[in-house]
Amino acid sequence: MSVRRTLKQALTALTSPGWSHVHTDPEQLNVLLAEQTAAANREATDHATGAAAWNTDELHVQPGLLEVRRSVLADVHYLEGLLIGARHRGLDAGLIERLAAAVDTGHELTVLLADAARTTITAQGTS
Repeated sequence: MSVRRTLKQALTALTSPGWSHVHTDPEQLNVLLAEQTAAANREATDHATGAAAWNTDELHVQPGLLEVRRSVLADVHYLEGLLIGARHRGLDAGLIERLAAAVDTGHELTVLLADAARTTITAQGTS
């Protein structure tokens, strides 16, 4: 496990109630999922405003795209580890199927982000 992943998990554990706690009650898990969504939605305006402020031209978008892609790649690799472990231990087929779908979607997202980053250069050349 990378130092970045370990630090990220430690910070998340401090700020996200229940992050490192196993939930066996579906209602408790749904409450936690709703809290995560609400917290992200509260921060969404600040994130969007901050990102939009830098969009003065195509090249100014590129660093943000590269940072998001780097973060997504790290998370996808972590998800792949969860998937490998679930398969190795013969865990529930539904869990494995959803993990595999999340991994595939994550890889698709990294490709789209790389394509968008490349577009910042080609679009700059045509402006």
